[in-house]
Amino acid sequence: MRIDILTLFPDMMETVLNTSIMGRAGLTGHVDYHVVNFREYSLDKHQKVDDTPYGGGAGMVLQVEPIVRAIRAIPGHENAHKILLSPQGSVYHQTHAKRLSKRDHLILICGHYEGFDERLMAYIDEEISLGDYVLNGGEVAAWALIESVVRLLPGVLHNEASLEEESHEDGLIEYPQYTKPPEFEGQTVPDVLLSGHHGKIAEWRAQKRVEQTQKKRPDLYAKWRKKDA
Repeated sequence: MRIDILTLFPDMMETVLNTSIMGRAGLTGHVDYHVVNFREYSLDKHQKVDDTPYGGGAGMVLQVEPIVRAIRAIPGHENAHKILLSPQGSVYHQTHAKRLSKRDHLILICGHYEGFDERLMAYIDEEISLGDYVLNGGEVAAWALIESVVRLLPGVLHNEASLEEESHEDGLIEYPQYTKPPEFEGQTVPDVLLSGHHGKIAEWRAQKRVEQTQKKRPDLYAKWRKKDA
């Protein structure tokens, strides 16, 4: 997979992309990262990429031309899936990650300032938001999206079986996890997990997934019950 990230702060992206699982995926060739500073595609002698909004209003608006020029400079951009990270986009879920992990080429566009010139919409395929809140820019959203997608690529995780029981894979969150010591300040590990009986452990975990979802995420539980009905 190739991932291009268009940003005004390339150093922020480089640090994250060279760390942990994302960094290892790049080193092993599972992902080919390219960070693009779209300021370099400005026609302004001062590399300006924003201007005041037509009609007045607070803040500055990112210009369409430098971003489109940056997109068109990317090899294979015609067939890439182009994503704008924006608080106005559809809220990101695990289903998005699964779908995007099947793509060969992603182009992510990180915004700043007051927003984008609306004409940019004609050059993208999808607008995505992390949630119903506003960040200073799209870099954090891009990090989250990249990590959620890259970890799904075959061969990236050492134990791919762990993906099957993760939170949100089937509408439920994950069962409670425990490790050593078996007792801490009066809190003990459930006996069933120490029993060595794999069938009973599987039953306990399945039951706890439902209980945990009902307790912690009643919204997801309601959707799961409706789908399962």
